[in-house]
Amino acid sequence: MPVPHSLLRCLSAFLIVAGLAQGPGAQAAPVAPAVRTEIDALLGRLQRSGCEFNRNGSWHSGEQARAHLLKKLDYLEGKNAVQGTEQFIELAASASSATGTPYLVRCGSAAPVPSQQWLKAELGVLRAAGK
Repeated sequence: MPVPHSLLRCLSAFLIVAGLAQGPGAQAAPVAPAVRTEIDALLGRLQRSGCEFNRNGSWHSGEQARAHLLKKLDYLEGKNAVQGTEQFIELAASASSATGTPYLVRCGSAAPVPSQQWLKAELGVLRAAGK
């Protein structure tokens, strides 16, 4: 029976976060400055959006979400696991590393959407504005 893509993605993220997917002696390096600038801008949009962020069944402010995701970024950065903004969204900002439960974003009275969807849409807006 084939393994579902979502399970493979979750397992890959877990292995990276747990440090099991990295060989011995690997050196940690910061995310490239342009990528970090883009991630910071994206998380700033989340913080200022007025939207709420759901982690493992609890709703949090955009400011709390930003702080949580920055902690995850710092951890992944120490593992050399993030080379691009899309990879950050996939590994850190889409689901709980502990439970695999997808994160959600709820803006006003609109139905919640997966954080991956919301963040990728906002990333598109950011990139379009930068052109």
